[in-house]
This record gives sequence, structure tokens and C-alpha cells, in this order.
Amino acid sequence: MSSSVADPYGNDIYTEPSGDPDTLSNLGPLRPMAGTWEGAKGSDQHPVAEGTQHDIFVEHYDLQPIDFQTNGPQLFYGLRYHTHILNPNEAATFHDQVGYWLWEPAACAMTLTLGIPRGQVLLASGPAEAGAKEFELTATVGSEVHGILSNPFLSRAFRTLSYRVHVTINDDDTWSYEEEGVLDIPGSNEPFRHIDRNTLSRVAAPVPNPLAQMAATDSSLGIGSLRDQGGSF
Repeated sequence: MSSSVADPYGNDIYTEPSGDPDTLSNLGPLRPMAGTWEGAKGSDQHPVAEGTQHDIFVEHYDLQPIDFQTNGPQLFYGLRYHTHILNPNEAATFHDQVGYWLWEPAACAMTLTLGIPRGQVLLASGPAEAGAKEFELTATVGSEVHGILSNPFLSRAFRTLSYRVHVTINDDDTWSYEEEGVLDIPGSNEPFRHIDRNTLSRVAAPVPNPLAQMAATDSSLGIGSLRDQGGSF
């Protein structure tokens, strides 16, 4: 990615663009991921006292469009997500995760925010063209812009050194991911690669974002009028 694309905003850090209220039409490579998805053949490789354990998991992944977001001239279109994962042989939640997938058209960049109830968050990013069928996002511990934060116990016992997620959009209305967290574990001779993979099939279409719903239901306020007011939202 060239430096002009990486920082396309110039010196004016306050003027906001007029975003399009129709998020679904502006999600770039995220558009095929919008909706509700399920996958029953997820694969998890994680550390245990004896070494490595492999599990199969069932996943319900919901991604819904949000209204466009601005930081001065910076403009994001995105999906709010919640993924809930179960071990098919257990009643308790195996993994729960929330956050946002964000597309930044001016920079041709993707951002993922991730939060889990084990006391860990991260911000990952990577380049992607608008029509990309594959993209990869990364984060590294210690980075001030695309980093990883963990609670004191996790930082001591299972310190996440780096994170990577690779997404592939398939032609059969499914999408797949491979997610890797590289862990530093006391007593281990080398970092542990915690890897999750799954392929998700659509079970429901996305619900339009609030601004798009407003335009669709209010005959006196069309999409064009909403665009004119974009900077005020």
C-alpha cells in the first residue's frame, strides 16, 4: 500500500465527509459477510498442560451493518458482530466474542476490533481492495495502533504475542477464516500457535442499518436528503 493511500486525509483533521446512509452498498470486501451465519465443523487447536488439544466446535456468527462512522475526514462503513461458539458435547459457552469489522474506502484498509470476556481486546488491520475475495488482518502486542491488551493473568501465563486472521469469501454464499494467536507460555521452548478455522453458511440476510431503514420508511426523506445530512450524524 502506498503512503498516499495509507494516509489520504491531508492536514484538515476536522472536516467530516458526507457518508452514504446505505451501509450495505458501501462495505467493499465486507459486503458478502453481512448477515447471520452458522458453521458446524469448526476446528480449534489450543494449549493444555499435556501439550496440544484439538476440538470441533459449532459457531453462530451475526454481522449487522451500522451507520457510517467518521473521525474528522476519516470514514468507516462497518458491521457489528457477535460470534458464539459451543463445543457440541458441552452446554457451556466455549467462546464468545464481540466487536466491529470496518472498511475504510479512502485507505483501502480493513480494521477488526475484538473483545472477549476473558479480559482481552485487540485492534487488527490490513489492506484490501473493494472487491477483494481474500484479506488478512494482523495485530502485535506492544503496538500503539494495531495492538493487543490482556488482563494481568493472561499477560503472564498465556501472553499473546501476535494475532492474524485470514478471510476467504467463497462463491457458494459461504465464507471461511483461519485465525491464529501466537502465545508465549511459561515453560514452553517455543511460542504456541493457537489456531481456529471454520466455514460459515448463511442462515439469514442482514438487517439494514438505521439510516437506511429511515430512508426506506419515511417517504418525505429520501436517500438523497439523508446523504446531504451525513456529516451531522
